[in-house]
Amino acid sequence: MTLHPQPLTPIPAETARVARAAFPKGNLYLRMRDELGVFFNDADFAQLYPQCGHFAEPPWRMALISVMQFIEGYSDRQAADAVRSRIDWKYALSLELTDSGFNYSVLSEFRDRLLEGTAEQQLLDRMLEKFQAKGLLKARGTQRSDSTQVLSVAREMTRLEFLGETLRHALNTLAEVAPSWLQSQVPVEWYDRYSRRFEDSRLPKSPERRTQQAAQIGADGFYMLDCIYADATPSSWRTLSAVETLRQVWLQQYYAPGETIQLREAKDSAPGALRIRSPYDVEARRSAKYSRSWTGYKVHLSESCDDDLPRLITNVETTEATEQDQLATPKIHASMMQKGLLPQQHIVDQGYMSTRLIQTSQDEYGVDLFGPVSTGSGWQAQAGQGFDLSHFKIDWKRQVAKCPQGKCSRDWKVGQDNYGNSVIHVGFRERDCAKCPVRSQCTRAKTAPRELTVKLPQAYRVLQEARARQEIDEFKQQYALRAGVEGTVSQAVRGFEIRQCRYVGLAKTHLQHILSAAAINVVRAVNWLEGVPLAKARQSRFAKLAPVRAV
Repeated sequence: MTLHPQPLTPIPAETARVARAAFPKGNLYLRMRDELGVFFNDADFAQLYPQCGHFAEPPWRMALISVMQFIEGYSDRQAADAVRSRIDWKYALSLELTDSGFNYSVLSEFRDRLLEGTAEQQLLDRMLEKFQAKGLLKARGTQRSDSTQVLSVAREMTRLEFLGETLRHALNTLAEVAPSWLQSQVPVEWYDRYSRRFEDSRLPKSPERRTQQAAQIGADGFYMLDCIYADATPSSWRTLSAVETLRQVWLQQYYAPGETIQLREAKDSAPGALRIRSPYDVEARRSAKYSRSWTGYKVHLSESCDDDLPRLITNVETTEATEQDQLATPKIHASMMQKGLLPQQHIVDQGYMSTRLIQTSQDEYGVDLFGPVSTGSGWQAQAGQGFDLSHFKIDWKRQVAKCPQGKCSRDWKVGQDNYGNSVIHVGFRERDCAKCPVRSQCTRAKTAPRELTVKLPQAYRVLQEARARQEIDEFKQQYALRAGVEGTVSQAVRGFEIRQCRYVGLAKTHLQHILSAAAINVVRAVNWLEGVPLAKARQSRFAKLAPVRAV
């Protein structure tokens, strides 16, 4: 399909007359079109289309339909039906009342074009530009971020189910690509073993028999890989996604084949960030937070929270489930800088904070990364008793630390911590610590002297300033603003199903999240224009009965 960008089609007169008669009190899509326009232009997506071929549906219309589809929670087929049948949709899309629409598969093709051309971010960015032009969003204000888990579309499986399904998936793929070759390679008993989906209810119950079946599946998988990697086998078959998944899973799950086939023990397993969890969604990872565990991804939502302006989602980051929130902080700031929407203050929880990030956010982006920092990892800081690092005086010029009893350190060595950050290792004299009258408040070591791990001077000062700032009342009052983003996450989960993948893979899931964020923004912007007040935090009926405490 080829594209010929054209000026935006005006709303047909008959469509406008009928729509206003049908919705005399207004409508979400009528107000959106009248006040905000259509957000997109054909030129925004021109690079996604070839120069020859039959005419394509206008991409500005496909982009807007995709957003409206997520507002309604429609499937592709339902969205295509809405374009044909709903007057308010025809009004928003500048269509004649008699327009017959298009086949629903066009929406899937448009999403594929966005992903192939890495243009999915434009769906949100063009919308944010419109909001800025309308005065609904500003740079250098206040923004806040939070994350939530995202469940993979692939079902959860036990280890034995996972192994069987991985091999079965490879066999089904090869049966489509090379049916005659596969038929000549596999034993007859495999048809009974791998023709049906592996379900735990039909698998052995005793640990011994499950171990035997895992060994049998492992031997069959190694045999299949030997056949595929034989010299006479076409090399192109080895690049099949299902075959490569089989190879990686067998490396991760089994020891090298010998006299017996054995599953790997936990200590020899691949790291969680690399371990495949499903042959049908190879990018999904398993992670845990507090008492929750899930297989899938993680999404980070950032929103504006300035007074007298609507709360609009400004950035979306979709990551692997095992990726720490700290790694998302620089991505968020870099993305906001590209949009021209860097905040003056970015309010986050402790998961997004570190001394290095506080420094780089200010130095590279001019952003005040605002949130609580760790009070310290030592038992003294955790218990609030004894002498933690804050009780020691650091003389940076002399490279000496002085303890609360006035004793000076002996060692001062620059090294690295477990995360690769440069730190200073400080050690005291054994004779000083051995006879110290307050030793029990300083160290729990029976004989070894006290040791400190200190950040480099600038990082140390930044950390101490952050710890001091979070103790004052003004910090607590300002940080309370961060709680509002949890309401946004709740709306995204309950109203737009952002926690459940609609598609397979990280890229498609990210596109889903961008469309969900754009849909939320449309609803919020229209509500703001119509004067709908922001919802207040709910309080249970029982909590309302609590007596007011005297100050």
